[in-house]
Amino acid sequence: MSWAAAVASAESFTLGEGPLWDAPRERLLWVDVDAGTVHEGRLDGDRVVVTGSRQRDRTVGAVVCSATGDLLVAGAQTLLTKPETRIVPTGARRRLNDGACDPAGNFLVGTLALGDPQGDEILVRRERDGSLTVLDDDLNLSNGLAWSPDGTLFYSIDSVPGIVWVRSYDAATGATGPRREWLRITDGLPDGLCVDADGHLWIAIWGAGEVRRYTPDARTAGVVTVPAPHTTSVAFVGAGLSRLLITTATAGLDADQLAAYPMSGRLFLADVGVAGLPVTPWAGPPTSGES
Repeated sequence: MSWAAAVASAESFTLGEGPLWDAPRERLLWVDVDAGTVHEGRLDGDRVVVTGSRQRDRTVGAVVCSATGDLLVAGAQTLLTKPETRIVPTGARRRLNDGACDPAGNFLVGTLALGDPQGDEILVRRERDGSLTVLDDDLNLSNGLAWSPDGTLFYSIDSVPGIVWVRSYDAATGATGPRREWLRITDGLPDGLCVDADGHLWIAIWGAGEVRRYTPDARTAGVVTVPAPHTTSVAFVGAGLSRLLITTATAGLDADQLAAYPMSGRLFLADVGVAGLPVTPWAGPPTSGES
C-alpha cells in the first residue's frame, strides 16, 4: 500500500515533533524542539489551524496532557512539574527528547547527546511518587515510544543505530521483560512512531521523506510519501482517530534542499484507511496548571 501526504499547515517549524491528539478538547498538541515551543491547533477540514503557542524552555522534547487538559512538558533537562523533576544532571551535555505516557498514565522520556553520541543516553519512567526508573542506559539517541493495543508490548527507538526495540510491559506493576531488536532500519533514521488499532507500527523515517507501516511481525505493509525529507513523528488525529498527522523539520537541510523541498517543516495529513489508538492521559501530580 502507498499513500501521499498533503500539506496541512501554513506555518513551518524548525524541528516539529511529538504530535498528540487531545480528544476530549479536540485539539492537536505538538512541539518545535529547537524553539522550545509548545503549539496547539485544531483541525479545520484538511488544515491544521494554530490556536496557541507558548515558549516553555530552551528546548522542548515532548508534551502530553492530563485528563483535565493540563500540560506536562519535557523541557531541556527537566520535566516541568511542580516542583520540576530533573532528569539530566546539571551541566551535562544532553537534553530530553521524545516522551509518551504508558497505559497507566506514567510518563516516559529519553535523552540525546548535544554532541557525538557516546552510547550512554537514557530512557526513564517517572513514577507516581516522583522517583525515576531507568529502563535503558546504553542508547545513542532515544526517540519514539509506543505500546501495542493491549498494552503488553512496549516499542522504543534508538535512532542512530536505526533500531526499534520491543519488550514486554506490565503497566500495572511497571515490570518490563528483556529488550530485543524488533527491526533495524538502514536507509534513514527511525524517529517518532505510533501504533494503530490493528497493532501495526507507523514509523517516521528522518532523511527519507516517508512514514512506513509495519505489521506486528516487522514486515513492511505500506509507505506514506511526504514532500519533506526530514519526517519526524506521527499521530492519529480527528474524529475516530482516522487521519494520520505527520510532523517534519527544516533542521539539517541546506539551502539547496530547502529550495527543492519548500514544504519542509510543515504539518501534513494522510488518509490511510485505518484508525489509531486513544492516548492515555498523564496521571501524575499537577503540573504548571497551564492547559
